[in-house]
Amino acid sequence: MISKDQLRYEAVPLPHRARMDDEQMLLSAEAFHDQMRRRHSVRNYSDRPVPRAVIESCLRTAGTAPSGANHQPWHFAAIADPALKQQIRAEAEAEERRFYAGGGGDEWIRALEPIGTTAEKPHLTRAPWLIVVFAQRWGRFEDGSRYKNYYVPESVNIATGILLAALHHAGLAALTHTPNPMKFLNAALNRPEAEKPTMIIALGHPAADATVPAAAKIKKPLEEIASFFD
Repeated sequence: MISKDQLRYEAVPLPHRARMDDEQMLLSAEAFHDQMRRRHSVRNYSDRPVPRAVIESCLRTAGTAPSGANHQPWHFAAIADPALKQQIRAEAEAEERRFYAGGGGDEWIRALEPIGTTAEKPHLTRAPWLIVVFAQRWGRFEDGSRYKNYYVPESVNIATGILLAALHHAGLAALTHTPNPMKFLNAALNRPEAEKPTMIIALGHPAADATVPAAAKIKKPLEEIASFFD
C-alpha cells in the first residue's frame, strides 16, 4: 500500500463536495440519526445467508476512514466457514468462562448483569459471518523494511464505527464481541505478529424471535454527551 517513492506531498483538488443549504443539512443529519437509532446489538440470528458481495461493499466503506498519516492500519478478516467459526467460538468461550469465573472482577461482572450476557456465545456460530478486526502496529515497505503506524487505536476505532454503520445501512444486525485476551485469533486466521485483534463482529439477519436487553436501549441525552461553546 505504501512505497518509499510515494513519501512526498502533492495537493490535488477536492474531488467531492457536498452542496446543501442549512435546511438540507439538518434534514440529512436528522434522517441519518433516525436510521442509526434503529441500530440494535443482536445476539439471535436467523439462518438466512448474507451474500459475500454485501460484506465486501461494507468493508470497502470502512476502508474510507481517516487514519494517522493515511497508513490505514487495519485488516478485516471475514469468516463464513463453519469449522473456523466453531473454532473461534470454542476459544472465545474458554476465555469468557475464565472472565465470568472471576477474572473480570465483581464490579465488571455486575455491570454486565442488565445486558444478560454469559460465557456462552452461540451467535459466533449462528451468525452467517464473523468479521475479526485487526490493528496493524507496523507495516512493511515493498523491500521488506518496517515502518511505524501512527494513531493506530484511534484509526481502527473510526474504521470499525464506519463498518458498523455500513452494515446497519445494508439492513444487517451486528454484535461486537471482545474476548480477552484475543491472541488466539492471530493463529486461527494466520495474521502476522504486527497485528493485534481488537474485536469480533458477528453479523447477519436477526431471528424472528430476536430480543435485545431493555437496558441497552437507554441512551444518554445530548446534554450529557456534548458541550457547546458557541
